[in-house]
Amino acid sequence: MKTVQHNFKKIIVILAVLVGINIAGHFIFKRFDLTADKRYTLSETSLQIVDEITEPVYIDVFLEGNFPGEFKKLQTETQQLLEEFKAENPNVIFQFVNPLDEEANRDETIQSFLERGLTPVNVTVNEKGQQTQEVVFPWAIATCGDKSIKVPLLKNMMGASTAEKVISSVQHLEYAFANAINSVSKEKQKRVAVIKGNGELEDKYIADFIKSVRDNYYIGTFTLDSVAKSPNESLKYLKKYDLAVIAKPTEVFTDAEKQVLDQFIINGGKTLWLMDHVSMEMDSLMQTGENLAFPRDLNLNDMFFKYGIRIRPDLIKDLMNAPIALATGQQGSATQYSQFPWFFSPAVYSESTNPIVSNLDVIKFEFANPIEPLKNDINKTVLLTSSKYSKLIGTPSEINLNMVEERPEQKEFAGGGNYPVAVLLEGIFHSAFENRVLAFNDNTFKPVGKDNKMIVISDGDVIKNQLDKNFQPLELGYDKWTNNLYANKEFLMNCVNYLLDDNGLINIRSKEVNLPMLDKEKVVENYTTAQIITVGLPLVVLLLFGLVFTFLRKRKYSK
Repeated sequence: MKTVQHNFKKIIVILAVLVGINIAGHFIFKRFDLTADKRYTLSETSLQIVDEITEPVYIDVFLEGNFPGEFKKLQTETQQLLEEFKAENPNVIFQFVNPLDEEANRDETIQSFLERGLTPVNVTVNEKGQQTQEVVFPWAIATCGDKSIKVPLLKNMMGASTAEKVISSVQHLEYAFANAINSVSKEKQKRVAVIKGNGELEDKYIADFIKSVRDNYYIGTFTLDSVAKSPNESLKYLKKYDLAVIAKPTEVFTDAEKQVLDQFIINGGKTLWLMDHVSMEMDSLMQTGENLAFPRDLNLNDMFFKYGIRIRPDLIKDLMNAPIALATGQQGSATQYSQFPWFFSPAVYSESTNPIVSNLDVIKFEFANPIEPLKNDINKTVLLTSSKYSKLIGTPSEINLNMVEERPEQKEFAGGGNYPVAVLLEGIFHSAFENRVLAFNDNTFKPVGKDNKMIVISDGDVIKNQLDKNFQPLELGYDKWTNNLYANKEFLMNCVNYLLDDNGLINIRSKEVNLPMLDKEKVVENYTTAQIITVGLPLVVLLLFGLVFTFLRKRKYSK
């Protein structure tokens, strides 16, 4: 009887301990990240964004189905990351969906995804000498209420293998999802002004940029023509914006227009400058075959000099370049095109660890100019440079398409190269009109501003998207003639996010992830051995355990 009571007490104690542990676990929650690079440890910024979610955020991930092993890795890493988000806030609700699950509606599904801008990827993978090809949609969609946003899961990397793309994409996942959740769960607050009035790019050529910015910010047009009649009212209106984008102006700025932009900066307004200081257009060159490149004076040199840089009116000729497609013949009724190296289109790779450009693919420039940092108190960070195999061509200079036939030697570019083409300026700016006669009377004029930042890019075509045959905008960075997709849009969106980001979201991009991948050659070489170890050995161990257990049991109970 005592034994029964003792056992009953033990059961009660065990049940009480288990209940206590479960109750404590409900209030005290902790997950442990045992990875060396802490890839599953969310940044403070991500935690802040997720913690502030008050309504359900639904995330549909289209990485489900039968696809190659590299994408299985991307799927696993995506799931692990989303589980971290969900563990922090149960309002994050996600599911993995196979969009091609219904074979009968396969073509309709693919077409509907294409219309939404969700481009599939055709992947060919070698497995034991056999090739398999699958259609994969490396996308997710985050939805909160009536707002939705696309989340790219696979980064484009020209010339990279699928495994290399996956590694780069995993490093980008936390930023991609944190930015998407932030976009759909919060109301827009910051305002972006696209400056017009001085021959800037038409809206159709920056349409994809505008569309991308609109996901996170209010964006509108501000025309400087009004400055001539009412400069003070124009300045007051411009101050309502947080960022001004000046995209490839081609006409001279008046002193009054400069003063408006200058005081916008001095009062804390951020600016993204995309400037061409040499007049040269690829469209006109394609039509005529030759053209004269000459300096373009926009009357902005004194402003940039005061802020700490100088854009030189030279062209950068670079051996690391983006190709162009030229008509080379006729086959039937169709024109045949061939690709040639074009030395005036630098293909710029980032080597900087700055979050604006870290982990970026190649960015296409066109007739870029060198930026010369000057000595002053402004902190200057060179974001992008031409390659070490580049040199400067003075202007005026004749440019013609026959230059594609040139085959210059590397020694011709010795002693130059690495010319800055994108620079971040941060600090306390002094007005370009400090100790000068003002262009118009301004009672609110300030000679010295507050802590601020701007980005200057010495090529206006970086922001320019091409048009399709129906004159509709194509994706920014896509070259329809060579079928290459460059990282121009990602770079510019990073610039905008950095300039307007108050919570440090852009800094997540600096996170380094060391993702181990299988060596396919070793897998093929040791395929049989791996099968024996992973499949055969556990069976042998289980069999031995069964035999030993059976032997001991028989010996014990046979006595």
